[in-house]
Amino acid sequence: MSESKHVNPWIVAISVMCCTFMEVLDTTVVNVSLPHIAGNLSATIDEATWVLTSYLVANAVILPITGWLSNYFGRKRLLMFSVVGFTISSFLCGIAPTLPFLILFRLLQGACGGSLAPLSQAVLLEAFPPEARGKAMGFWGLGIVVAPVLGPVFGGWLTDSYSWRWVFYINLPVGIASIFMVQSFVFDPPYIRRSKAGIDWWGIGLLVVWIGALQVAFDKGQELDWFSSPFITTLVATSVVFLIAFVARELMAEHPVMNMSVFKLRSYSTGVFLMTTLGFVLYGSIVLLPIWLQTLLGYPATTTGFTMAPRGLGSMLGMPIVGMFASRFDARKVLAGGLLLGAASTWELSRLNLNVGYWDLFWPQAIQGFGLGMVFVPLTTIAMNPVPREAMGNATSIYNLMRNLGGSIGIAIVAMLNTRFQQKYIQILGSNVTATNAQASQMFNAMKSMYLGTGSGQGLADQRAYASLFGVVERQAAMRAFVDLFQLLTVVFLLMIPLTLIMKKPKAGGAAPGAH
Repeated sequence: MSESKHVNPWIVAISVMCCTFMEVLDTTVVNVSLPHIAGNLSATIDEATWVLTSYLVANAVILPITGWLSNYFGRKRLLMFSVVGFTISSFLCGIAPTLPFLILFRLLQGACGGSLAPLSQAVLLEAFPPEARGKAMGFWGLGIVVAPVLGPVFGGWLTDSYSWRWVFYINLPVGIASIFMVQSFVFDPPYIRRSKAGIDWWGIGLLVVWIGALQVAFDKGQELDWFSSPFITTLVATSVVFLIAFVARELMAEHPVMNMSVFKLRSYSTGVFLMTTLGFVLYGSIVLLPIWLQTLLGYPATTTGFTMAPRGLGSMLGMPIVGMFASRFDARKVLAGGLLLGAASTWELSRLNLNVGYWDLFWPQAIQGFGLGMVFVPLTTIAMNPVPREAMGNATSIYNLMRNLGGSIGIAIVAMLNTRFQQKYIQILGSNVTATNAQASQMFNAMKSMYLGTGSGQGLADQRAYASLFGVVERQAAMRAFVDLFQLLTVVFLLMIPLTLIMKKPKAGGAAPGAH
C-alpha cells in the first residue's frame, strides 16, 4: 500500500502547488522586466525577448514527455529533481552576468519547470477520492489561471522596487520550502514502477524538433512579420514535417514516449481541444488588455498590472466555490455556464471606449475570472474522469502541453490581428480626413490655431497640426482594432459551448479501472 494514504490530501496539495504556482508565474513575471534586463546587460529589447522564448521552448519540450519520465524515473524522484533544478536555475538566472548566460539559465529553468504542472495535477487527482476531485482541481486551477495574471503585477513591483534580478531570487524561499514538503509528504503510488522498456529516442528527437520550432515561430513571428520572413517559414515547415513524422512514429512504436491511446476517450479528447481553445482566449486577452491600457490610456506598467487584478480576484473567488459544489451539479452544465460568462465578459470589453473608468474595466474582468473558474474545474474533472490511473501522468502531460500551445497560438494570433486591424482602420479612417471634409478641416484649423498661439511659426504649426490629426486617427484605429478582437474572442467562447454536449457526464466512481 502507498505511504501517501497516511498523508492528509490537502497537505499534499499545498506541497505540489507551491512549486507549480512558482513555475507558472515565471511564464509572465519577466515580461515587464525586459527593458530593465536589456539596459542592464547591454542588449536590445529584441535580443532580450529570447529570455522569454528560451523558457517557453524548453518548457514546451519537457511537458509532453513528463508522463514517460515519471514512469521511467519515478514520479517523486522526477518531482524532486524538477523542484531542485528549478530553484538552482532561478538563482543562476539572478546572478547571470551577460545575456547569453541568462538565456542559457532560462533554458535550464524552463526544462526543469516543464514537468511541474502535469506532475502536480496527476498527484492531486490521485491524492483525493473521486468525489472530492472538483475541490482538488479548484485548488490546482488557482495556480494555473491566477499565476499568469499576477505575474506582470508582481514582476513590475519587484523590478521597480528592487531590481530585475529579484524576479528570480524570489523563487528561492518558495523552492526550498517545496523541496522539504515534497520530500516529506509526496509518495509514489504502488502502480508506478521504473519502466524496463527501451527508450524511444526517435520519438524524443522528433518531439524536441517540432515543438521547439513551433514555439520559436510563435514567439518571433510577429517581430519578423510572419511568412514574409524565410526564418519563420522554415520553422513552420520544419515543425509540420516533424510533427507528422512524430505522430507516425508514436503510433507504430512499441513503447512510445507519448501514448496517444488516451485520445480514444471521447471526453478526454474533447476536453483537450477545449483546454487548447481556452488557452488561446485566456492568454490572448491577457496580452491584448495591457497593450490597450498602456498605448491608448497611457497607464504605467504597475498601474496596468493592478488594473488587470480583478480577473485574478474573480478566479480566486470562483474556483473554490465551483470546486466545493462541483459534485452536486452536472459538470457539463457548469462548464457551459462558465463559457457563457466568458462570452459575456469579452462582449462587455468590446463595448469600451477611450473614456473608460476603473469600474468599467473591473466588472468585465471579474466576471471573466469567475467564469474561468466555472470552466477550468469541471473541464479538468470531466476530461480526466475516464483516464485509467496508470495513464494519468501521460494524460496530464498532453493536457498541459495543449494548454500552453493554445496560449502561444493565442498570443501570436492576437498580436498579428491587432497590427493588421489597426492598419486596416488607419486606411479607412484616414481616407475620410481630407480638406473637403468639414469636420476634419475644422479640427485641423483648431489644432493649427493652438500651435500658432504657443509661438510656432506657420510651417511648424502646420506640421504639428497634421501630426496631431494623424495621432487622433491612430488612436481611433487602435480602439476599433481592440473592439474587433474582443468581439472575435466572444465568438470563440460561444463556439465552444456546443462541444460540451459531446462530453460524457463524469461517473461518481471516478476513473475507469486501469487497462493496457
